This record gives sequence, structure tokens and C-alpha cells, in this order.
Amino acid sequence: MAGKRAQEWTWRFDAPAEAVWSVLADTARFNEAAGLPKHEIEETPQPDGSVLYHAEARQGPVRLAWRELPVNWVAGRWFEHCRVFSRGPLARLCATFELTPTGDESCRGRYRIEAEPAGLLGRLLLATVFFRSAGENFTRLAGQANLFAQGLRDEPFDYAAPEPGESVRGRVAQMVAEIEASGHGHGLAQRLADFLLAAQEVDLARIRPLALARRWQAPARQVIELCLQATRSGLLELSWDLLCPRCRVAKAATGSLDHLPDGAHCETCNIDYERDFSRNVELSFRPAAAVRPIVFGEYCLLGPMSTPHIRLHVTVGAGETRRVAADLATGPYRARSLEKGPELDLELAEGAGVPALVLAGAEDGVTIEAGAPAPAGEVALVNRTPWPRTFVVESRAWVAEALTADRVTALQAFRDLFSDQVLRPGDEVSVKRVTLLFTDLAASTALYGRIGDARAYHLVREHFAFLGRLVREHEGAVVKTIGDAIMAAFADPAQALAAAREAQAATAAFNADNADGPIRLKMGLHEGPCITVTLNERLDYFGGTVNLAARLQGQSRGGDIVISETLAAEPAVAALLEGVAASRESARLKGFDEPVPFLRLADGTSLEPVSGPAVDTPSAG
Repeated sequence: MAGKRAQEWTWRFDAPAEAVWSVLADTARFNEAAGLPKHEIEETPQPDGSVLYHAEARQGPVRLAWRELPVNWVAGRWFEHCRVFSRGPLARLCATFELTPTGDESCRGRYRIEAEPAGLLGRLLLATVFFRSAGENFTRLAGQANLFAQGLRDEPFDYAAPEPGESVRGRVAQMVAEIEASGHGHGLAQRLADFLLAAQEVDLARIRPLALARRWQAPARQVIELCLQATRSGLLELSWDLLCPRCRVAKAATGSLDHLPDGAHCETCNIDYERDFSRNVELSFRPAAAVRPIVFGEYCLLGPMSTPHIRLHVTVGAGETRRVAADLATGPYRARSLEKGPELDLELAEGAGVPALVLAGAEDGVTIEAGAPAPAGEVALVNRTPWPRTFVVESRAWVAEALTADRVTALQAFRDLFSDQVLRPGDEVSVKRVTLLFTDLAASTALYGRIGDARAYHLVREHFAFLGRLVREHEGAVVKTIGDAIMAAFADPAQALAAAREAQAATAAFNADNADGPIRLKMGLHEGPCITVTLNERLDYFGGTVNLAARLQGQSRGGDIVISETLAAEPAVAALLEGVAASRESARLKGFDEPVPFLRLADGTSLEPVSGPAVDTPSAG
């Protein structure tokens, strides 16, 4: 190509390659810190299943337009980002970054820029300031990344946030005080405010509370409650994001559950998909516009750290084979093409080579299959289609830092602060798994007769209060009260059992000093799939899981805990049951054709392991 020029720079990093990669492969953050402008992207599906990405931006007095090629990368090793311009001084621009370990705690980075001019201005630019400016940017940012990767600075890159006015600072100070006074601030409100006013925009466009909790080394529930209260106080705005199951980018978003669509179309992946509370409906946050407005646009559409679950993302020409070095840890993966098409699930065992990935087919359909394993540390990518295709190998684990709807709607703070966040009438959403706890006071009628209505009512209210406190502390929510009973929901089954055991222990301690005589708490737990609906202007759960949890509570005698075998088999729950006194029983329950097996736990003391076959009991409750 006439006039094409290239230059490269190297840098020695005093930190492991993994730590450096997480900073310098964050192309959106790098581009923002380098002073590059945000841009808007138009996605156009093509007949062959691919998508064209067209972008436009203004840099100084120059208007730019280009086609964004899919970014190529192998996680932890290298990435390549190319643009083909239709407007501006350049015809083509590619940036490549490669990391090579030089020891356990060091590595070398090689950054290469290759550019082709579009005319006289472009040739002049490449001959004068372009590479000097690119080199200065890389040197500056690589030095900062080196210190950050060693833990010697708090933020990856220097960044000058817009200076807020005095009126904004005054309003923010009032909000911070209100958040802390609510009991949901946990001493973190000022830290959140400082973050909103000083952070890079890439950190603020979608704030994930679980990622913030990890970054701050704070309990997840406290940071979630902080963000919920900050929204109620006006510091944040919330968004229900419908994530694409492939690229995991939000392709539909709304501020209210009753406007949440049933599904969406991802133009990036060229697929339609449905919503799932447990997998792809995420609650995220952003600064309120009055606190810090965020400019619409992208710094980088799909970079390595924008989609960290993708470990390999490599384009292979039509009819070509490409072998790449890649480090894939043992575990579950999914192989597919970036373009619309089939998927292949893989399970990589210890020491096993990665099978070759073969795309084949034409207009009547494309297939992907596994071929012979490549040598260790290598992946063979075979494209037998008549089009260029981008191979993707991704972790099958869902985004660990996504606050999914099933989790947040099972938190007490959410239900207390956002009781108006409900589904539209007649709408229902599936929840893959939820743990439900039903409780009731045994012999409550006799209690009212023994101590009188007023004292009994006070006692019942006290019992509701301490149960509510325990449920909240264990990351659950009281869904509703029914007479003397409650129904509570938990996203984590181990937390549900822990709450139940603490409740029985607290009841025993209460009885020791209760002049009105002992109370006995009946408890039943089960976990499984449900549907979420709006009932009586609140979110509620329906289905067989709800019915069984309620029936199991009916098997409780008071002072014990009855749990389903399904729940007991959960690994985290099984660990809590080790050494706990229990009996295996079964009963014929109303609405169930066959006897239902369950475990009856004693008062929580560690006496003997759970063992033995289920024993039928005659109850049909």
C-alpha cells in the first residue's frame, strides 16, 4: 500500500502479564485516557450473517467516518484493532499490542501502530506529529499502567473529570447525609459520591454494584443497598438492562420493570433473544444527570476487557486455517462465530488439548464442530465457509459481577425502597432458581387465648420484626405476611438455611426469658424455578416450588426446620448440614401424587450427620 507507515514501542512491566493485560487491554478506558473522542456506531446486518459496524466522530476540526473491523485477541497475550476510514486524513489504522512474560512477576509489552494515508494531509500527518503523539500517549499510559498493576497507584490512568459547580457539590453533600441517615449507606455514601465526581466515564456509564463491592473490598449487600438508596435519594439513576446472551451487552434498557420488554434484538450478534430474570436481566446504575451527565457514545465497541468472558476472538479468512497460541484453563466453554450461527459447548479437562474448531457450510446453513485436539497451548481455527468468519471461545459462566433481577428483587432493601417497581398487569417472568422460606407460629390460637389479644398481637409483631431483620441480614426479602406466617425469598440457598437456623436459635433464646410462655416457630424451605408476577401491587412468586415450600412448612412441628431433598443436595447447603441432627422422612402432601421426601432438622445443634433412608409419615398436609 502506497505510503503505509508503521512504528512500534516496547515497555518492560514490573508486574505479571495478567495484571498488565487487565489494564492495557481495556481499550475503552485506554482510548478515553488518551483523549480520543466518543463515537456513535451504526450496525448493519449483512446477508451472510455478519454485521457491518460504521462509526462517526469529530476530532478537533476534523470529521471522521470509518468501518470498525472486529477486534481480534487472545486473552492475556495480544489484541489487534483496525479501522478502515471513508472520511478523514487516514485510509486505514491498526493498533496491535502483544504481551510476553519475562518472569513470574514481569513481562514485556510491544505496541505497534500501522497507518495508511488517504491523501496529502494524511501523508503530512504521518510524516510529522502522528507517530510522535501516539508514542507519547503509549509511553505515558504504559508507565501509569505499570504502577497500577504493581498496586502503586489507585487508578489505572490519570484523568481530569469535569469540575462540578458549588451548587452540585452542595446537593451531593445533602444526598450523602440523607443516604447515611437512612441506614443503607453503611459509611460508604461519601465514597460513592467521590467516585461519581472523579471517575472515568467508562466506569460510570454502567455501574455494577458487585464490581464496586469487589473494588472497594466491601460486603456485596451493603454496596447494593447503598446504590438502591442513592437512587431513591437522587444521586443515581437505575436501569434494567436486557443483556444479549452472546456479547453480554445491554441491547434494551428501561428505568421501570413494567416497561421491561419480553425480548430484544442484538444487532451486534444479529440474533433475537428473550428475557430471563436469572441470566440476562441486570440492574445497573449511572450518575443522575444533575450530578454528572454522561455523554452518549462508545470509546470502543467490543474490546477484550469490555467482554472479559471471551478468551479468544480471532478472524479467519474464507477457506483458511489459522493456529493461535492460547492459554485456556480447565472448565466449561462455548465456541461460536461472532456472526449469527450455531454454538458448540466444550468441557476442557486438565491436561487435555483444545479441539480444533471447524466452521463449515454455505448459504443453506453453517455448522460448527470439534476436530482433533491441537498441541497443548494451541487452538486450530478452520474456516470452510466462503466468507471471513470471527471465531469466539468464551467462558460459559455468566457475568459474575452482574446484579441479576432474580437476586435484587429478593433483597429486602429493594422491596422496601422500590415497592413501585413491579411488572405490568398480566406479565410474568421466569426465575430459574429461588429459595423460599415459609414460617408460621405453632398453636397461635392457643397463644391468643392464653395471654390475650393485645399481648399476643404485640408478640407476633415482635416476631415479624426479628424475622425480617434476619432475612435482610442474610440477603433475602420478606415477600408477604399471611396471618402469623411469612414467606421470604433468597437468591442464595445457603443464606436461606442460615437465616432459618439463626431464627430458631433466636426463638429458643427468647423463650428462655419470656414470661408469657414459649412460642414455637414452624419452618419449611425449598428451592427451584418459579414465575414472578405482580399481585396486590407487589412482586410475588408462583408455581410448584412455592406450593412445595408451603407444604413443607406444614410438616414442621415447631422448633425444627423441614427442608426439601433438592435444597439439601445443593453443595453449599450440604456443607452447612454436616454434623447437624436430622431425620430423613417423607409424606404425602396435598397437590403431589407421590410421597415427598424431606429432611427434618433439629434445633441446629451439631449432634450427628444427616444419614439414613426416608421414612414415610402419614401426614397429607
